[in-house]
Amino acid sequence: MTTTADTTAPAGIDAVDDILAVAREQVLEKGEGLSRDQVLSVLQLGDDRLTELLQLAHDVRMRWCGPEVEVEGIISLKTGGCPEDCHFCSQSGLFASPVRSAWIDIPSLVEAAKQTAKTGATEFCIVAAVRGPDKRLMTQVAAGIEAIRNEVDIQIACSLGMLTQEQVDELAAMGVHRYNHNLETARSHFPNVVTTHTWEERWGTLKMVREAGMEVCCGGILGMGESLEQRAEFAADLASLEPDEVPLNFLNPRPGTPFGDLDVLPASEALKSVAAFRLALPRTILRFAGGREITLGDLGAKQGILGGINAVIVGNYLTTLGRPAEDDLDLLDDLSMPIKALNDTL
Repeated sequence: MTTTADTTAPAGIDAVDDILAVAREQVLEKGEGLSRDQVLSVLQLGDDRLTELLQLAHDVRMRWCGPEVEVEGIISLKTGGCPEDCHFCSQSGLFASPVRSAWIDIPSLVEAAKQTAKTGATEFCIVAAVRGPDKRLMTQVAAGIEAIRNEVDIQIACSLGMLTQEQVDELAAMGVHRYNHNLETARSHFPNVVTTHTWEERWGTLKMVREAGMEVCCGGILGMGESLEQRAEFAADLASLEPDEVPLNFLNPRPGTPFGDLDVLPASEALKSVAAFRLALPRTILRFAGGREITLGDLGAKQGILGGINAVIVGNYLTTLGRPAEDDLDLLDDLSMPIKALNDTL
């Protein structure tokens, strides 16, 4: 027997004007993501509507994505010494932050892929702190991918900064499954976050990646001083890009960076954002990424997974510690959410 969602608004709320009633009809029933203005209305909801909002986002995720959760591990092939001035990043060589420049060797890269695969992860992302890859880095990436493929059954993603068309074609030929390049924030807020390159340059790389046949992974960081209006703008930007995956990070202020003194995003605001992005992107992989531990804690992590999230990065991030992989896997088991199998990602 098929049932339909209850679209009745809570007592005292006009169903015509209530954004959650609209979202139930538009997103849950029809699968059409919320517009920029509608996302803003969601972000402006009071905390008294949070439980209802998270339930709706969860229902949307279950209807349009299913119960499976995609698990991914990441590793930094080249850390620190980046020439860009992304104000949130301790890997910039322009800031007095503690991350030193270093490369990881191929055997260590393969071992990291093996350990990631043991968690049940289907995706392993090779990351480098660069503006864009030079010949040395592309050679190292090619060698690393070949070595991993010889020993580990896992999809390989890359995040190597801005690309030329030739580099996009090379990565596609290597069999890179998905390419990550975050827009980071709304177009209108981007100049407050980065000054050494533009939002448009990042967008150009993403379009080339899509045209080359690789999956597009593109998200950003919430809590970098953006307004709610700009957060809604960012969700609309991502919806227009139609990425396969959106990683949602929350600012974890790093000492020595321009954003090192910003306040951590309140948990309720972070959870509203998770749900709002799900309602804007009903069919997209929405991944919990960096900063969720400091912003949400253990309880918030559960609420997020029950509020629209359907993918997680397990283990540590590039320069900050994450939750132990076992904790996330145990949480998914407790919630009866199966880990997406490798053959489902092909």
